[in-house]
Amino acid sequence: MEIKVLLTLVSVASFVSQGTSEDKAPPPPVTEAALYKIAASLDTFVDELPQMPRLYGYSRREGLLLPGNLTIGMYEKKWKFHRDLPATTVFTYGTSAAAATVPGPTIEARQGVPTSVTWLNFLPRSHILPWDPTVPTAIPKHGGVPTVVHLHGGVHPPDSDGNAFAWFTSGFHETGPKWTRKTYAYPNVQHAGNLWYHDHTLGLTRVSLLAGLIGAYVIRDPALEAELDLPSGPDFDHHLMVFDRSFTKDGSLYMNSTGDNPNIHPQWQPEYFGDTIIVNGKAWPYLKVQRRKYRFRIINSSNARYYKFSLTTGLSFIMVASDASYLPSPVITKSFLLAPSETADVIIDFSTTEAKEVMLKNGAPYPYPGGSSVDKLNGEVMKFVVLSGSPNPPDRSRVPPSLKVYSTTQKPTVKRYIVLYEYESATGDPTHLYINGKRLTDPATETPKTGSTETWEVINLTEDNHPLHIHLATFHAIKGRQLLDLESFKSCMTEKNDAVACNVTGHAKGKSLKIPSYEKTWKNVVKMEPRYQTTIVVKFNLIDNDAPYPFDATTEPNYVYHCHILDHEDNAMIRPLKLVA
Repeated sequence: MEIKVLLTLVSVASFVSQGTSEDKAPPPPVTEAALYKIAASLDTFVDELPQMPRLYGYSRREGLLLPGNLTIGMYEKKWKFHRDLPATTVFTYGTSAAAATVPGPTIEARQGVPTSVTWLNFLPRSHILPWDPTVPTAIPKHGGVPTVVHLHGGVHPPDSDGNAFAWFTSGFHETGPKWTRKTYAYPNVQHAGNLWYHDHTLGLTRVSLLAGLIGAYVIRDPALEAELDLPSGPDFDHHLMVFDRSFTKDGSLYMNSTGDNPNIHPQWQPEYFGDTIIVNGKAWPYLKVQRRKYRFRIINSSNARYYKFSLTTGLSFIMVASDASYLPSPVITKSFLLAPSETADVIIDFSTTEAKEVMLKNGAPYPYPGGSSVDKLNGEVMKFVVLSGSPNPPDRSRVPPSLKVYSTTQKPTVKRYIVLYEYESATGDPTHLYINGKRLTDPATETPKTGSTETWEVINLTEDNHPLHIHLATFHAIKGRQLLDLESFKSCMTEKNDAVACNVTGHAKGKSLKIPSYEKTWKNVVKMEPRYQTTIVVKFNLIDNDAPYPFDATTEPNYVYHCHILDHEDNAMIRPLKLVA
């Protein structure tokens, strides 16, 4: 992080949930040089890419599809991230401790067929990673690791959204103030697409995802898939969950135990970056591929790292979808940028290269966009080993010229200004981040009508790009304009916190921001360029046909929207979203 907006520091310690911590004492400090040396000692491309176990969110009886009921637990176990690294203690999702994996099992759902999941917490009394009680945090009074699961990109009732206050400890011994149910209902009424699930506990999202609580979820529409005829089946359609971690010599996950403002936040730092790039639970893996087309659903499940993906040997990506939505038509690109929590759905045609090996590379600076350049470790992601000979079976898949167009009949009726702030201490180091200068616990100011469409003008006053994620709804970026005379605008916003009163239209007259073609669809994450005003259109209905949600979206505990850099979300770049009738 570079220069930030300097506003009056509001103490966040007073927002912490009440209770006591029984967590382990922080480990002794480890230098960045030592962590890098450990990562550099690991040979790349020696572990084969795993395919995560699959669970089906539906059942069959006499040829009919019926709603599915799953039970998935959260466990502490050992996991091998690399051939030469000692086994690592992690938190995992699975149907049992023995079956649990990092990432967790991929849940396969069918469009229009409901899935119910009972999420069970078998985690120990103490977290395996250091955490900071001075950011707004769920702290059970009687110990235990609180958890709650959010289906990212899902369209479901509020009480199945995984609200940050709906946490629960092992055996439901203790529950948060918004907890209401053990079993979550996912109606799968939305369009087919890529989702993922992860922990969403107040103040612990960054540490619990770092510990391993992530997994993929896909809604399939067989009729649409048959029409498009893209690569399919478990051999040619793969999920790639990409994240970064650092490890100590004994294989333990490393997370800092000292904050950048230790007198204010003993542990919290504004971003986490690991030295080792992990794909599907293995460090720098390889995958053997035939000379044919493959489909890869790439999910950036890192805490804070952006990836600018590219392929060696001149190969291109054919982008077919972004987040949970198809693009209107395929987009061919040599590289693309993926923010934390974003998904890119791509086709790679290995028949178009003579090479025997193709590397998936990363070129995004960290923090993005103004941070350090990638190095030989975090610049490598994985390797494709291209087998010789003709594909078997023959490749009969295709990439059609047109994919999917969603409804755009409704026009926006409301305009809102959403302002992203970062606050600093006297030393110039970040202390916390807010949206519209407000806390999560402050009353909701975004109260859209269910079924409506709105325009949000998102003003980013920080030096970071922020991946803005909205629960339930979908949105897409229309345009962006650079903010001119930024310091005077910041000064006014510091005093008034009112974009209209500070004449934002007079400042948003700089360079135009080009929205990449591969992001021009309905998304659940949009990147917010620093020092820009980005215009997004938000829909609060089903984008397939403008139909209303088939459940009451106005009930408690409502929804939220937030930055998906997890360290920002936890402290405390998150706001309530309350739909009204």
